[in-house]
Amino acid sequence: MNFTLNTNFKFLLFGLFIGLPILVIAQSNEPLSYANEKDIDLDLDYLQIKVDSIMTKAIRENAFPGAQLLVAKNNKIIFHETYGFHTYDSIQKVGPNDIYDLASVTKIAGPLLALMKLYEEDKLDLDKPFSRYWRSWRNRKDKKDLTLRELLAHQAGMEPYIVFLKEVMKKGEFKKRFVRRKAAWRYSRKAFDSIYVKNGFPRKVYRKIKRSKVRLKKEYLYSGLASLIYPQLIEDISGEPYTIYLNRHFYKPLGCSTLTYNPGERNNQNIVPTEFDSIFRKSLVRAWVHDENAALLGGVSGNAGLFGSAKDLAILMQMLVQKGTYAGIQYFKKETISEFIRVQYPEQNNRRGLGFDKPLLGNDTLKLSQAYPAPAVSTSSFGHSGFTGTFVWADPENQMVFIFLSNRVYPTRNNRNLYNLNIRPSLQQLFYSAPKSK
Repeated sequence: MNFTLNTNFKFLLFGLFIGLPILVIAQSNEPLSYANEKDIDLDLDYLQIKVDSIMTKAIRENAFPGAQLLVAKNNKIIFHETYGFHTYDSIQKVGPNDIYDLASVTKIAGPLLALMKLYEEDKLDLDKPFSRYWRSWRNRKDKKDLTLRELLAHQAGMEPYIVFLKEVMKKGEFKKRFVRRKAAWRYSRKAFDSIYVKNGFPRKVYRKIKRSKVRLKKEYLYSGLASLIYPQLIEDISGEPYTIYLNRHFYKPLGCSTLTYNPGERNNQNIVPTEFDSIFRKSLVRAWVHDENAALLGGVSGNAGLFGSAKDLAILMQMLVQKGTYAGIQYFKKETISEFIRVQYPEQNNRRGLGFDKPLLGNDTLKLSQAYPAPAVSTSSFGHSGFTGTFVWADPENQMVFIFLSNRVYPTRNNRNLYNLNIRPSLQQLFYSAPKSK
């Protein structure tokens, strides 16, 4: 990690004509903090009324039992409100420090950070065959020439998803060669209370991915398969355990203490539950990753598994908005950020950056009901959404960070009113269209 003096320098010249030394004072950019109301240039009363209305309707229509919204502008948090409860029984209110299962937001808040750093250190080449680093693909005709750029931009033609739960269950029961109810020396990978997966199960995952089909035509097709590989790849290249690598290089120096895999036992009251799982765990899932593939990998995966708070996600995204520098520490070169957040294959009608999601091509010309995300975001903006109902977005041009956290999968993933009611784009658009404060 490089420690740098940041941006604004003030030079005080003492005794220029009498030979005294020049004193240089450097001011580093400050950490993300809450804005004073008088410093906010948007009409907060207007925003409060509009956001409250959208959130109230969403909860009434069972889009989610509760949610949290944080918006930062110019490195200041201008809006951070909570709504509803953890569950529909209305027992525990959503709190500002609550921790959520981030689902696919993990992809950009976890492995992508490490891949960006390894790329910056010339340990990964975006355009060399990925099989150069993941050797088991070298003898696969359909995969040996795929590049990391194609994989990160979802331009490789990989299958979208493989349900590995089918590999460990038969007729609703666990196959004993893969799963045990008690920990043993070969079964120490914990997926849930009293569910232990065989230590060698990741090798089966990697083999299944290796043998998966790749489309002949290279076109945009979202796939989470390579994300299952990235943590092991990162360990192989860095020589350091994946979670330790993330903590050492990013979460700890950023002060993001809630960003973690396997956040703790279920008595942690700040963790919002996700789904009542009637197939795999047959229990309410809370403090354990919701995604089944990540669970079978012991909760640590590149596709899902990360938990975190809105404030910590905002810090992470603010660092990216600031081109890789935060609170005087340089995490990435600005050129690295620019490369990863730009649209990679616009000529192929693919909106994606490298790992990051981007606005639909031509998004600013679309109606709110058709746009993704809000039509007012800039083309330089980027972020990601998560299956559990999470969404993070950063807009460097407008210096805005938007964090929305919910558990829309409670009590079942069949709840789709978060999408049907267009909740997230509607909320996001408000912060672009709100009148100025008087």
